[in-house]
Amino acid sequence: MKWPTALLTLCLLLTGCGQQTELFSGLSEQDANDVIASLAEQHIEADKHSAKTGIVVAVDSAEINRAVRVLDAAGLPRRARSSLGEIFKKEGVISTPLEERARYIYALSQELEATLSQIDGVVVARVHVVLPERVAPGEPVQPASAAVFIKHTAALDPDSVRGRIQQMVASSIPGMASGTGPDSRKFSLVFVPAAEFQDSQQLVSFGPFLVDSKQVGFWSRMVWLAPVGVLALIVLLMLVVRADWRAALFGRVSRRGGGTNLPSRV
Repeated sequence: MKWPTALLTLCLLLTGCGQQTELFSGLSEQDANDVIASLAEQHIEADKHSAKTGIVVAVDSAEINRAVRVLDAAGLPRRARSSLGEIFKKEGVISTPLEERARYIYALSQELEATLSQIDGVVVARVHVVLPERVAPGEPVQPASAAVFIKHTAALDPDSVRGRIQQMVASSIPGMASGTGPDSRKFSLVFVPAAEFQDSQQLVSFGPFLVDSKQVGFWSRMVWLAPVGVLALIVLLMLVVRADWRAALFGRVSRRGGGTNLPSRV
């Protein structure tokens, strides 16, 4: 009986990998690491490799549904934003004042969103900016205003950061800062808690099988113990089949126990 072949087949069945599907491509190294770390917290294994467009993250095809929902709840990967330098890089094209104004407002919003996204617990940050503008000749100049939307996890306390966010945004927008703080009529700040990921199935891929996520550690230990158990079973079967092996084993046990039966002399 070729027991090494049987052991190898069993190990392949227990640790076999399913077909992988690309989850994201064109990511930066930091975004890819954030995605892999977030998936690992839910016992979802992910691989990454470099491509021409950036880092590609792939997961097992059976886990694609859970992976998408996990990352959606975590707000990953973060949306790519353009900086002021990228928006206003010189390309030899003459822009109209209206186009320059629109580009400046967009760039200012992008910069503020990027800064707010660095706060721990922020999942999504959006900023809408309105700069001071004279609607018609002779009319008073309309003051600047801003609206900030923040989607956050339970780790963020809105009351602890509300004042600092208001001060930072008001100080970054021309014509909006005042002596004591932003005018409530010109500034709107909305906090929305993000929906936590709820695993309805509580199942994760373990080789070709689906097991309870709480039992992954148990089945991981079983992978290492299974070859030992199979080897012991093979030895037991061989002892049952081969009489000479059985007799030799029992004889050795008897000699070690001091119970050897010697023929009596008459």
